[in-house]
Amino acid sequence: MIVAIFSDVHANLPALEAFEVAVRDVAESYLCLGDIVNYGPWNDECLERIVAMPGIQIVAGNHDRLFLDDSELHEEAPVVQEFYHASRASFTRLDLLRNLPDETKLGPFRCSHTVGGKRIFADSEVCVDSDHLIGHSHWQYSIQRDGWRIINPGSLGQNRDRIDMIDYALYDTDSDQMSLKCTAYDVGVFVAELRARKWPAPCLAYYERKLAEAERRR
Repeated sequence: MIVAIFSDVHANLPALEAFEVAVRDVAESYLCLGDIVNYGPWNDECLERIVAMPGIQIVAGNHDRLFLDDSELHEEAPVVQEFYHASRASFTRLDLLRNLPDETKLGPFRCSHTVGGKRIFADSEVCVDSDHLIGHSHWQYSIQRDGWRIINPGSLGQNRDRIDMIDYALYDTDSDQMSLKCTAYDVGVFVAELRARKWPAPCLAYYERKLAEAERRR
């Protein structure tokens, strides 16, 4: 069975739609590693599409938890607080976030948004005692620590490497083979929607900076 694995959608519907097109002819089931909401304007729409995916498993991310309880919002960076207030205002589907587990299993992998609440990158030192599938850092990689695999499919909605690309993975449960994938999409549609909805200036500046970085790397 082929499982399409993704994370960190962040209410980016155009990115999610591009992912669905990219995997629809191969994916038999789906795994979401959290952070479906925040930053973008399509929280309800992304949640509704994801929970309807065949064989879907979803674990909660820190932004999903934040939408349920914002008592620690003040600890986030100012720009994250700006995104939260803009994005959360139109959100209605709390029912789809409640009771999401922190962890699930896929074959030999423990699947969670991250390990120990840390932002783990390809060069991070981290101790694990099993294979892990994680998200959270918005970077795609496959590494080994203590003989165990740690695989991050990257971010669909807010790729920190290239904001104009979606990252995801395909896992063959029969052969235990993981393939990391990357596909271009029109991030301009997302940014245009933020402008149309009058997202705060710091939020727009964040994406404009990321767009400029992506343009220089093309």
